[in-house]
Amino acid sequence: MRKIAEQIFLTGTESVLPEKLIQSRMKLSDGVLQISEKTFPLSNFKNIYALAAGKAAALMAKETENILCDNITDGHVVTKYGHGAELKYLTLTEAGHPIPDAEGVKGTQKLIDTARQANENDLVICLISGGASALMADFPEGASLDDLKRINELLVKCGADITEINTVRKHLSNVKGGQLAQAIFPATTVCLILSDVIGDKLDVVASGPTVGDSSTFADALAVIEKYSLQSLLPAPMLSYLQKGISGFAPETPKPDDPVFQKVQNFVIGSNRIALESAAYKARELGFETHIITDSLQGNYTVVADLILKTIENHSSSVNKPVCLLFGGEPTVKVSGNGLGGRNQHLALYLAAKIDQRKNTTILCAGTDGTDGPTDAAGAVIDKQTIADAIKKNIDPQVFLQNSDSYHFFQQIGGQIITGNTGTNVMDIIVVLIQ
Repeated sequence: MRKIAEQIFLTGTESVLPEKLIQSRMKLSDGVLQISEKTFPLSNFKNIYALAAGKAAALMAKETENILCDNITDGHVVTKYGHGAELKYLTLTEAGHPIPDAEGVKGTQKLIDTARQANENDLVICLISGGASALMADFPEGASLDDLKRINELLVKCGADITEINTVRKHLSNVKGGQLAQAIFPATTVCLILSDVIGDKLDVVASGPTVGDSSTFADALAVIEKYSLQSLLPAPMLSYLQKGISGFAPETPKPDDPVFQKVQNFVIGSNRIALESAAYKARELGFETHIITDSLQGNYTVVADLILKTIENHSSSVNKPVCLLFGGEPTVKVSGNGLGGRNQHLALYLAAKIDQRKNTTILCAGTDGTDGPTDAAGAVIDKQTIADAIKKNIDPQVFLQNSDSYHFFQQIGGQIITGNTGTNVMDIIVVLIQ
């Protein structure tokens, strides 16, 4: 059942691979570029630029190159270390994620410089995927890379959700929150987006570089205060947010700003698409299958309660094997100094809860193949998980309290290791009930 759960998860992940998604939404025929339902005659444009950022950026860019070939004038790609690809017409920077680094700063500057080259008669194709918010690394004047690293680390570990994290990021950047579109204007912008956020909110994915931003400096500071980060924040960062509230730093462009009149954004991949493919596979394997939600969010304990309640509701009338599918992105407030990620942490927490359920298998994994700063995508558990821990004299609670789920599953077994998948549409949870 563990292998079957992994097979269902991988089928979902494979359905949102960048090359498949780009091929399905971008065509070039007789000098006319079709992107989704829109057409762009190449003769209307003097130059075509391509800008890409995110964990899936290199593979999205490679497929775009395959379609447009030497019609591409110039462009740049910023992606995570190990997520690169061989490109012919575009340059590439691999950089740090989730904590930004100097390569990210250099790569982001190349994106901005290329964006500013574009003129009124040019077309800019943006390829955005999850992870771009950290990979597009820049910071306000007076701040440093160390300040940027510090604030990102604080935000990632404090328990804030992605909308809150990106509200702060937008207001400490010159590229996020619609500011990439601002740099591209007056050229025409077409953005293809691989969504890794609940509800596919365009202003949240990658901190919305090509989307009008309705949040404000005041909202950003409210997030800092909500999680009591004021005293921990680097002084230049806090000072810049306060300047913004006072009107001494420019706000991000809002949705009604004229710069967005020549911007079109298309979501080409999402968690829902992955779940539907996973469901198709589960039914093919003989499971009565239900997609419960693609909007899991909030603290992992709340998410676990929902999963357990749903299992309970479907366990009483099991006539044939059941597969329950969940998608989204729970949050974990990191404590201790262990190693892990939200999927392994959630799986470990659930392991004790299903200890007496002899017929339940649960897989929790990230579609990008990376759970936190580890080489595991997640973990799969069943009744054997806690039994094996007891046999080895290992206390799951100690690992849970130390946020050390990675080393727990490394010793007990159950880690899902996929390597870099090249895509990123949040997490998938597969529950199998026999």
